[in-house]
Amino acid sequence: MKSKQSRKATKPVQNKVIRNKRASYDYALSDSYILGIVLNGRETKALRLGHGQLQGAYVTVKDGELWLINAQMHGTNGIPISDTDKTRTRKLLAKKREINQLITAKQQGNTLIPTDIMTNGRFIKVRVAVGRGKREYDKRHSIKQKTARRDIERDTRNRLS
Repeated sequence: MKSKQSRKATKPVQNKVIRNKRASYDYALSDSYILGIVLNGRETKALRLGHGQLQGAYVTVKDGELWLINAQMHGTNGIPISDTDKTRTRKLLAKKREINQLITAKQQGNTLIPTDIMTNGRFIKVRVAVGRGKREYDKRHSIKQKTARRDIERDTRNRLS
């Protein structure tokens, strides 16, 4: 058994289980917050195995509480999740100060987008980013920048080798 000092010294490793890859394409993201989420046992096991999807999910505020809407958690072979429970609304856990900051960001016309679901030791956390929707020309511009950056990196790699 580990000593008390060595147990305190080790920090839990954060593993990204599920990513919302479209979030950075569809939104200009600014601040991000790491929040807890209320799950049942089936959903917890499914998320630890990576059976979930954040595409199309968003966060809303009801009665001063944060709720994750339209996030899908798919069941595993041994643990089925019914169709109604796959996309149920789930409560997000945050400090009062963080909730107030997210509420003011939402009131200013921003969108609250879940970008990652990760494990933090034995806990499952959701990273929520504040973003503003991109227009079509902004998306095209970001694609051009991305391809230009990729070409430059490829050229520098070829020069070095």
